[in-house]
Amino acid sequence: MSLYVSKTSEVFDAIVVGSGITGGWAAKEFCEKGFKTLMIERGRVVEHQKDYIGENKAPWELPLRSKVDNLLIEQQYKIQKQCYAFSDTTKHFFGNDKELPYQTKEGTEFSWIRANQLGGKSLLWHRQSYRWSDHDFNANKLDGYGNDWPIRYKDLASWYAHVESHAGISGSTENLPQLPDSVYLPPFEMNQPEKFVKAKIEKHFDDRKMIIGRCAHLSQPEKHHLEQGRGPCMARNECHRGCSFGAYFSTQSSTLPAAVATGHLKIAPNSVVHSLIYDDKTQRVKGIRVIDNENLTQREYFAKVVFLCASTLGSTQILLNSKSRHFPNGLGNRSGVLGHYLMDHNYNAGSTGYIDGFEDEYYAGRRPTGIYVPNFNYTPDKSRGFLRGYALSGKAYRENWKHMQSADGLGVEFKNRLKHAGRWKFGLHAQGEMLPRFENQISLHSSLKDKWGIPQLEINCQYSDNEKRMMQSAAEESAKMLKVAGVKDIKSYVSHDAPGLAIHEVGTARMGNDPRESVLNGFNQCHDVKNLFVTDGSSFCSTAVQNPSLTFMALTVRAVDYAVKELKARRI
Repeated sequence: MSLYVSKTSEVFDAIVVGSGITGGWAAKEFCEKGFKTLMIERGRVVEHQKDYIGENKAPWELPLRSKVDNLLIEQQYKIQKQCYAFSDTTKHFFGNDKELPYQTKEGTEFSWIRANQLGGKSLLWHRQSYRWSDHDFNANKLDGYGNDWPIRYKDLASWYAHVESHAGISGSTENLPQLPDSVYLPPFEMNQPEKFVKAKIEKHFDDRKMIIGRCAHLSQPEKHHLEQGRGPCMARNECHRGCSFGAYFSTQSSTLPAAVATGHLKIAPNSVVHSLIYDDKTQRVKGIRVIDNENLTQREYFAKVVFLCASTLGSTQILLNSKSRHFPNGLGNRSGVLGHYLMDHNYNAGSTGYIDGFEDEYYAGRRPTGIYVPNFNYTPDKSRGFLRGYALSGKAYRENWKHMQSADGLGVEFKNRLKHAGRWKFGLHAQGEMLPRFENQISLHSSLKDKWGIPQLEINCQYSDNEKRMMQSAAEESAKMLKVAGVKDIKSYVSHDAPGLAIHEVGTARMGNDPRESVLNGFNQCHDVKNLFVTDGSSFCSTAVQNPSLTFMALTVRAVDYAVKELKARRI
């Protein structure tokens, strides 16, 4: 019997919309609990290993040495090309901008990075994996920006452990109040200049610690990882091309095979969700409407419970477009906050410089993570000049022959210099929190639609003065840290890139205790529609400074556990 379906009259126990990090986890958890589950994916099927067509390709094997043809960029990838992972070896994993239009309010910008295929952005993410702390879940309540999170760290701790064990997170135990420890595989090792900088920074700053980045890579697989068909990380730095070793966590390498193995999963690919089908009598969602990605025909699927895992903007677009007599402004939007409080991380500052010495030191392979300085502004302080805080990431590396492209030189002496590694360079780069603000929102455009007949999103989002002051602090503090470490020729920067490129967009269908100011409760369940759950980033009340993906996972498995109990008790 085929895994993939098109038309079917079956009523499933659960429909999961989206196949990325959250959708993969929702499907795995439902299937392993014995529930017949249908996963909806708007894009094509990507098979593990087989469809990683850019993997193992050397630059000289590619027509433009991994660059993408300018005409192709102009026609299809004007927005997507801004992503760090975009190249000729990965472009097939990115959305086509021409077919995926959206609008931004005049005077604002937002770069919406999309990956519409089975596995979604789990094939392209940067794999940094950090727990949130109570400092993060308390922040809104303390300073009054945004609503109070309905959960705290204790509500997620065991669920973090659940997903970490299965996914495989490499890291080190640090006992930091602002960054709880995870269930770890062995950490990757810092190089000698990084160890040197770490010692200097921690000696000079009592409130700062420099640690190895925590990442979803199998540094040393355990038995259950090997049973998933996964192997250890080879430090190739080809992660975004797809990893046939399954060394980093993705839907294809981890959650999808687990779900398929149960025999309870079906997948409907090339199915663009138009809207949810709401039953006025039962006040429940009974299914979804989809438009076929290829022939534009419409079909419907039905289930007892629906999990939206289509990404922050994707899930909210579906909700806004699901209108009925009860919900004229979008499904579950009695509060009027659906679409509001859009946030993304702020990467607009940092410092770099050179480290003298260590000429006899180099490194093997291309480590899949860098170093990380956790947020040291995690307690409120009015003298700081801004609310919330930022983390710093970076690494030490030796310049190679590529940096000689812009160097002066000529003849034999210049050619000989190409044979040798250059100076050691070290950088710290900010990842700052963005405040939840009502005016940062997405809405449906009044007239423009996409090729599937769905109203385009209109995005109105920009950083506030608070985020700009925060980035100024990050530039200054990172420079101070490099200076005490003996780094030379320090250059600091504050840039002005628009939101979106962190690819950490959250908010727009937030949780809350009060249905009058939130869309979801503390279990990601819609206040107004009891069999509807939203577990991707749209459910967030704030951004914290940590990468959000690990928290996406933990929220999703917790929500599935709750939904299953509610289904069995016949409350939904």
